[in-house]
Amino acid sequence: MTVFLKKLILFIMSKETKLLSVIEAAEKLGVSRWRVNQFINEGRLPAQKIGRSYVIKESDLQLVEDRPTGRPPKVKAEK
Repeated sequence: MTVFLKKLILFIMSKETKLLSVIEAAEKLGVSRWRVNQFINEGRLPAQKIGRSYVIKESDLQLVEDRPTGRPPKVKAEK
């Protein structure tokens, strides 16, 4: 599929659903753009790659909105 065709499909989809850039998604989630890229790389946040950038459906932000903040507590091993 050519880049033009991908962009055309995403343009048509954007009329039905709101598409966000990584930076826009980061602002809505209150995290850095690096963290959004980490969610995408981990598979926790679905995204479509166009060229060198990702686009994310606004409705998909719900998948990572209710995440716990901070690091998980360390589990102490019993002796």
